[in-house]
Amino acid sequence: MTVLELTHPRPDIAVITLNRPEKLNALSYELVEAFHSTLDEIAADNECRVVVLTGAGRGFCSGLDLTAPNPPQAGGGIEFPRSGMRWQERIAELTVRLHRLRQPVIAAVNGPAYGGGFAIAAAADIRLASETARFCTQFIKLGLGGCDIGVSYTLPRIIGAGHAFDLILTARQVDADEALRLGLVSRVSANVLDDALAIAETLCSYGKFGLESTKQVLWANLEAGSLEQALHLENRSQILASTTGEVREASEAFRHRPR
Repeated sequence: MTVLELTHPRPDIAVITLNRPEKLNALSYELVEAFHSTLDEIAADNECRVVVLTGAGRGFCSGLDLTAPNPPQAGGGIEFPRSGMRWQERIAELTVRLHRLRQPVIAAVNGPAYGGGFAIAAAADIRLASETARFCTQFIKLGLGGCDIGVSYTLPRIIGAGHAFDLILTARQVDADEALRLGLVSRVSANVLDDALAIAETLCSYGKFGLESTKQVLWANLEAGSLEQALHLENRSQILASTTGEVREASEAFRHRPR
């Protein structure tokens, strides 16, 4: 059985399914490497426009597989702590790569998202939760620092510093309803994967350049130093989008819509 599945319900939508259900999709060396290879494939796929990320079985991702916390193959044969740093960086790079994808990423969190699984969900652009979803940073419970795999960057930007400090320092579990109240997820769904695919189809109905540039501008302007800086990037993206011909097509479709 493959530890990760990549499917295409339609050519412009990719579904990544973490597939170690017996371990709640914990991050093993094989799964992390398969994840990187899949992101390589998606990044090179010019037909794919939206990515949906979910887990097999009853969990999204339970974080690092603690039965093999420092797999020897991850360090390339070098000694610890150098080998540990290689492995740490390899896992953490997944969050960077999700950000770098030109395609929006929708996390369909179908169950527990703990530790690294929480971090991966937080790196997505849109998050939906099933009614059984649970979120927990967990790292500090394991004798480590509470800040890992990007959560000290992503989580305050999603839910604000106060709530992020609470969740990271206490490592308390958050259920789907609280996640919705905090703004960690935008929807709680009885059919989370179906709803994520419906959102993906909506996004695919928009202009190709416009969709890609919107993701890029949103993330870039989280770091903008002023309103003027944000507007400069928005203005240039809008003018570039206007050269694609998609504005004219959208205007024609709007004009001829049923009344």
